[in-house]
Amino acid sequence: MNGPAEPAAPAGQPPPSVPAAQAPALVVDGLTAGYGGGDVLHDVSFTVAAGGITCVVGPNGCGKSTLLASISGLLKPRLGSIVFQGTQLTGRAPRQVLAAGIVHVPQNHSLFREMTVAENIELGGYLLADRRKVARRRAEVEEMFPAVAGWAGQKAGSLSGGQQRLVEFARCLMLDPELVILDEPSVGLAPKVFKTVFDAIRMMNANGKTILLVEQNARAGLALSSHGIVMENGRIRLTGTGREVLENPEIGTLYLGGAARPATDPPAEDVQAAEQR
Repeated sequence: MNGPAEPAAPAGQPPPSVPAAQAPALVVDGLTAGYGGGDVLHDVSFTVAAGGITCVVGPNGCGKSTLLASISGLLKPRLGSIVFQGTQLTGRAPRQVLAAGIVHVPQNHSLFREMTVAENIELGGYLLADRRKVARRRAEVEEMFPAVAGWAGQKAGSLSGGQQRLVEFARCLMLDPELVILDEPSVGLAPKVFKTVFDAIRMMNANGKTILLVEQNARAGLALSSHGIVMENGRIRLTGTGREVLENPEIGTLYLGGAARPATDPPAEDVQAAEQR
């Protein structure tokens, strides 16, 4: 969706930054993939801007999670290509994708509940052979997430859902990835931690990470993002800046529960909806 320059944000509310024109971090071209012989994705093509936050939204069953699984190597596409920073990743194993600089944080909590927070975080650096480097990376990550550092000796299973999500964010940074993929980061979160998790995503992006996320709370996800992608029935329906997609009248009616409103922080009713899911 190409249009005029993004309008100014409301007073006191800076818009998500849109990186200057440069080679995209990720290029997905003609991707067709599915399960058991049935295609879920149909000729999907889009780019992820280097240094930005790209949010994929759409109704349940439209192929969002299948898309992320294809990028991270969990699912082998039938057709198409996935190129990351000029390197062809199509068909590579998850470990190879991880080594290339892409980390995927899944929707369901993935911490080892009986292990401590510190042990879980260090597992994120399992590809690092040098223990000194692991320790150095953990110190850097805990500096970014001071609350997580305070939970270091606690068992991961004792933490709340929102706290576990922050630990997963910290763990995903242990390999210093270029691209962080987040699948439904706000799912199941109470209102008091909803904003904390979204602030953590902004912080990771401000520290140089390109972010690709799928977000069920479409309004909140698009307000957070510099770029938006709308999927429908396994195809790309619309692309544009996060604000362009958020303020598109048709998209507002179909996916956002009514007429679109200006892109700001998540409205109160959207936070409440996130808690109820």
